[in-house]
Amino acid sequence: MTRQVLLVDDDASVREALGQTLELADLEPILAGSYIVAKDHVAREFEGVVVTDIRMPGKDGFALLDFVRSVDPDLPVILLTGEGDVPMAVRAISNGAFDFLEKPCAPKVFLSVVRRALTARDLVLENRRLKRELAAGDAAARLLRGTSAQSEELRRRVRLVGRAGAEVLVSGPPGSGTSKVAEVIHLVSSASQHPFVKRSAAALTPDGLAEAVAAAGAGTLFLDEVSALDPSAQLTLLDWLDSGGEARVIAGTYRDLQALVDAGRFSADLAMRLEVLRVDIPPLDERKEDIGPLFRHYVALACEQAALPEPDITPDVVARLMAQDWPGNARSLMNAAMRFAMGLTDPAPEQEMGLNDQLAQVERTLLVAALERAGGRAVQAAEMLKLPRKTFYDKLARHGLRAEDYRHD
Repeated sequence: MTRQVLLVDDDASVREALGQTLELADLEPILAGSYIVAKDHVAREFEGVVVTDIRMPGKDGFALLDFVRSVDPDLPVILLTGEGDVPMAVRAISNGAFDFLEKPCAPKVFLSVVRRALTARDLVLENRRLKRELAAGDAAARLLRGTSAQSEELRRRVRLVGRAGAEVLVSGPPGSGTSKVAEVIHLVSSASQHPFVKRSAAALTPDGLAEAVAAAGAGTLFLDEVSALDPSAQLTLLDWLDSGGEARVIAGTYRDLQALVDAGRFSADLAMRLEVLRVDIPPLDERKEDIGPLFRHYVALACEQAALPEPDITPDVVARLMAQDWPGNARSLMNAAMRFAMGLTDPAPEQEMGLNDQLAQVERTLLVAALERAGGRAVQAAEMLKLPRKTFYDKLARHGLRAEDYRHD
């Protein structure tokens, strides 16, 4: 998603120059030449930040700052100051401005401040989302979907771990949703009203780790793929944990930390600290019965976001989804659901088949047709196909079919 920056300046040349700087940085400028034009873009749901000149005809940048804060006090406003405006800008910081920049401003400095403001905005919006989800009820039941015994055990474990308050290691294969599980642990914990900060461990320096911990405050810091944490950052994290820091640390990984410890590539002490509590996410192939409910959920979400009518998801589609391997786990299933919702592809495309596979597909098609004609009445469908009941039920099981899915009433 391209990030937006509301850029307000009555000087067209400054506006255009800074707008080009933003575009070259893959940001989307919204250009406004006055308070009146700018205020129409300000909303509590605005996902970007505001950059405004102080001195403008009519209502100035301070008036815009006041208006923004009345709409959303957490929406960052960066002030552009002339040489004589610096003292005023400094005072404005105490009134809630995010930062100020003196004109003319070097592009590198300008973009650095804008990106810091965008990061701050992301954190605010993410925590608002988490609080809304928490207020809606049981976060584990709502966000960790699935009807299998494995999914129910995962939800039970997450609730238990969430209340415990110690460090957690969330382990699961790629695409299984370690980040989502970490969010839910945070939501069901006593720290749910505090920030949830997510960082990629591979990108963290010791200084970056310290900043992330500070941002988490009394909340939760989630380190995605902690096995990639730099050795120096590992030491920093271990020191911080040993000091009894305020934030709770949840680490996610798809790798065997003990194997990395044995190979001398990960701190044994840190691994021991992170595995005080552990949550293992089962791969999708071990809980096939979750595929149908998850796929329907993902399709519904995609259709809601794109304002599209929901397509029909037939039992045949679900059966073919269940017959597939999903090495990418929930992420791959979500991608398939999005393509299906947009009408772009079959979520379970049929590949070139050999004779045995073709015969199995024909058998499956006949079984489905009989069930549809019989309205899901298994005994009647078996009679249509002139099959003994046991043989009929065996074939249904082999193809992942359920007679009740074809009932009309």
